[in-house]
Amino acid sequence: MDASRLVLESGEEFAGFSPSWQKDIYFGEVVFSTGMTGYVESLTDPSYAGQILTFTYPLIGNYGVPSSDLWESEKAQAYGVVVGTTSPWMSHWDAECPFLEWLKEQRVPLITGVDTRALTKVLRKQGVASGAIVCGAKKTKTFPDQSQRHFVQEVSSLEKEEFGSGKKKVIAVDCGMKRNILRCLTKWPIRVIKVPHDYDYSEEEYDGLFLSNGPGDPQMCGKTVAILKKVLQKKKPTFGICLGAQLMALAIGGKTYKLPFGHRGHNQPCRNLETQKCLLTSQNHGYAIDETSLPKGWRVSFRNMNDGSVEGIQHKTLPYFAVQFHPESNPGPTDAEFLFETFYKML
Repeated sequence: MDASRLVLESGEEFAGFSPSWQKDIYFGEVVFSTGMTGYVESLTDPSYAGQILTFTYPLIGNYGVPSSDLWESEKAQAYGVVVGTTSPWMSHWDAECPFLEWLKEQRVPLITGVDTRALTKVLRKQGVASGAIVCGAKKTKTFPDQSQRHFVQEVSSLEKEEFGSGKKKVIAVDCGMKRNILRCLTKWPIRVIKVPHDYDYSEEEYDGLFLSNGPGDPQMCGKTVAILKKVLQKKKPTFGICLGAQLMALAIGGKTYKLPFGHRGHNQPCRNLETQKCLLTSQNHGYAIDETSLPKGWRVSFRNMNDGSVEGIQHKTLPYFAVQFHPESNPGPTDAEFLFETFYKML
């Protein structure tokens, strides 16, 4: 390991160490996740594209990296990793590769030995920030502006794919869809047609529509929103998760905004406003829906118990609903997995 630094655009610096294969400056938006496990699932989640992910749990890598069948996409998507301590060995019956070796194979830069508690306090106080993992004596004074970068376009599939079987057909718009969403959908007897984020499915026959998670600002997905706005007139059952919830809000005339430091981890409490029951949820998003912008006929269905932000929206009479959290979990609790059954019963 060689000396390195995590530098924030706001001026703060955190000392640490990086593997010797890292020689450059690696940029990204520095965010944090509070999960105790699931580092591989998080790093392969396409929603982390463009971000340097800080794990607040102090030890990462102790159970290695499992088979790629258990990843959330075909590769690591995060632009960098910040940890307190990395384990030099792995101990798990399903581990196939040590964590540090996997990061090198995936070309994901790492900085370890960082005071992640201090870093998280900074991010919570001032909000997420552009940053860079700087190796050796290199210096950086400018940070690339990623606010107008269309990350969904970079992680979405390029062609249609079909999964599962059954009489019911669901169009799944892939904005960076996690694999476990697909697993949860295909547990039910339905045929899932996964399409690229900008694919126009408005003239196709289908029984239900699913809108996936994904990275970046939802307002960059203008074409996706335009297609969705058109098909909502068909009144087909529609279910959105994470970015999918934000896209649904934009399609009905609502607004979204950027959260100060986002919600990332798998211990986020949300209240179901219909039943008043509280769920522990897995989350990974930096944007939220503006409650005051929802049009007539829509209601907030779930609310975050930490900051009161909108965690779900639902139409009062039509079969449209969406949630900000991840009911498919992986990692995280399965409290909200029943929402897939809810969607299936609507078809």
